[in-house]
Formats: sequence, structure tokens, C-alpha cells
Amino acid sequence: MACQNRIIRAGLLVSGLALSVVAGVGTAGAQPIQGLYVGAGAGVNFLERQSLPPSPGLGTPGLLANYGAGFAGAGSLGYALGNGWRFEVEGNYRSNAVNRLTGTSFPTSAGGTQQDYGVMTNALFDIDIGLPWLFPYVGGGVGYGWTRWSGVHASPPGGAAVLEASGTTGGFAFQAIGGLAFPIPHTPGLSVTAEYRFMGVLGPEAFQGSSAAPGSGNLDAKENHNHSLLVGLRYAFNVVPPSPPAPVVPVAPAVQTRSYLVFFDWDKAALTDRARQIIADAAANMMKVPHTRIEVKGYTDTSGSAAYNQALSLRRAKAVGAELVRLGIPGDQIGIQGFGQTVLLVQTGPGVREAQNRRVEIIATP
Repeated sequence: MACQNRIIRAGLLVSGLALSVVAGVGTAGAQPIQGLYVGAGAGVNFLERQSLPPSPGLGTPGLLANYGAGFAGAGSLGYALGNGWRFEVEGNYRSNAVNRLTGTSFPTSAGGTQQDYGVMTNALFDIDIGLPWLFPYVGGGVGYGWTRWSGVHASPPGGAAVLEASGTTGGFAFQAIGGLAFPIPHTPGLSVTAEYRFMGVLGPEAFQGSSAAPGSGNLDAKENHNHSLLVGLRYAFNVVPPSPPAPVVPVAPAVQTRSYLVFFDWDKAALTDRARQIIADAAANMMKVPHTRIEVKGYTDTSGSAAYNQALSLRRAKAVGAELVRLGIPGDQIGIQGFGQTVLLVQTGPGVREAQNRRVEIIATP
């Protein structure tokens, strides 16, 4: 029991830390997963002790059902929006042996199996913490769960059963999820997952029983709460390999109009070290030759919606313009525009992440 409690507390701690990360990063960039995905996991579950109220028909006092650790498994089909949010439909299964039914003047020897299975609808959020090999996620779900008792019985040591119960019942189910995803290198879309789940099914759950009194009636079970630790795999179908590093576009000398290209990471408007170097070179050349007008034009690839990409392209252009001003270029000489995904350097279809289309063009005219 002490070991079980430590595992449960560790799972709750993992979930709490993941929630803290969400609060800290807000709407920071999420794991680059978009579109359809499937997932599956298996592991161990710990079913909390359940209280069984007195049953006049069976002649039993108030009892406590104690369970051993058991198997847990889950499979899901989901859709990721590309901004961190994922929604999925899940099927799950858990099984635990009944170890003891304890109560006043009641036998402690017991046996049988409790099986829980259900269908859930989950909402989850992936968190980008700046590590390409690790993405925490948190979420929750609601649905319907069924509980089945098979061969549950209690008897004195070495004696015949004095209580038997079986049957299937169902009710509203809910769960909380905290996990970690580890993308597998060189296999785009495939990740190993490790997660903690807390699941509850609203009771009471009624099972048909019989006793040696003799008697018959319902045996009710309350507080169906379960803690699970699962390890699994998740595969997203729409993840593409990263594009090769964008080439540096050479600047031809002795031309009146000069242009420079600054490239950005996917779904980012922050300047990389290489981008700052290109902007610094552009600013240095502009100071050598006076220019009457400087155009800064932002673009995106075709992943994401058109409205989102329009705003993202403008943020990229503003970031480049601000860097030029910081380097000494007068702000009244700089024109800033965003064109979203309307002008592609490399022609692609919709929903494609292309590194050379995520750019800002600087055009300097004497």
C-alpha cells in the first residue's frame, strides 16, 4: 500500500508540474503536430478501495473492497489543430483482482475480478518548452464507463463462500491526464508517450448478489477512482521531415536595388542568430550607400489558416523593421507589409511547411 501511495503521489506531481508549465508558457508555440493521429498505451493501474454500504437483502454490514494492482490499456483516434490543442476519442480497459472484502465480523478472504472499460472524449494541450525531444501535455476527458464484477466472492479461510456478486453496471466517467511525449528522431510523426491518468466513474454501481444467509439483493459500490501509469506510442500522419537549412541568397554587387532574405522557424516571428547577421549586413550596406526607400515584406508557408498566416507575416516584417531601426536605419525610411501565404518562393500545396516560404524580404532602393 505504501508503494502504491508513492506511485499515486508521483503521478499527481507529474500532472501538477505539467499544469504549472502551461501557466508559465501561456500560448507559446506548441508541438508541431497537425491533423489526424492515432495513439495506444498500456501499463499498470491502481484501483482505490471502494466502500460497500450495508445490504439488508444480503444481510451484509458496511464493507470495504480492496483491490490489487492490475493491467490498464487505452487507444485513441484524434485530430490536432496545429496550435497545441488536440481532440480525440478514446477507448480504455482496466482489470483488477479483488483481494479482500473487509467489515465488522465479516470474512477477509475474497476473490474475483473487477473490469472497467469505457469510451471517452478528450481535450489535450501540447506544450513547447524549447526542447525538440520533449513535449509535456495535459488534458481531461468525459464519457461513459462500464464496470463488470466477475466471480466476486467472500468466504472464511478454508470455508465455502458466504457472499457472491456479479454483473455489469455503467455511469458517467471523467478523467485527468498529464503526460510526456518523446519524438523519435528520423521517424517524423512517431512519438513515445508516458502518462499518468486519474479516472472516476460516478456511482453508486449496483451488482446482483447472493449470500448464505440465505438472501439476495444488490451490493452497491461507491467511489470508483482509478490511477494509471501508461507507456505508449503516438503517430501523427501529417508531420513532414524538417526542411534543409535555407540557403543564404548572395547579394550581387553594383546593382541599384538590393534585396536581402531573412528566414524564420516554423510558426515563429523571433529572429534567429543567422537572421540578425543578415539584417546587420543589410544595414551596414545601406549606410554606405544612401537609400531613399526601404521595403520590408513578410511571408509565410501554407501551414495554418490564411488569417493566422497574414498576422504572422506582419509580425515577422515588424521584427525585421525593428532590428533595422536598432542598427541605425531611420524608421521613416522603412515601409512594412505582410503578405501571408499569398506569395510563395517555393510553390507548394495547402498545409505544407516549407522553410524557404517562411521569410522576410528587405528591398533597398537608392
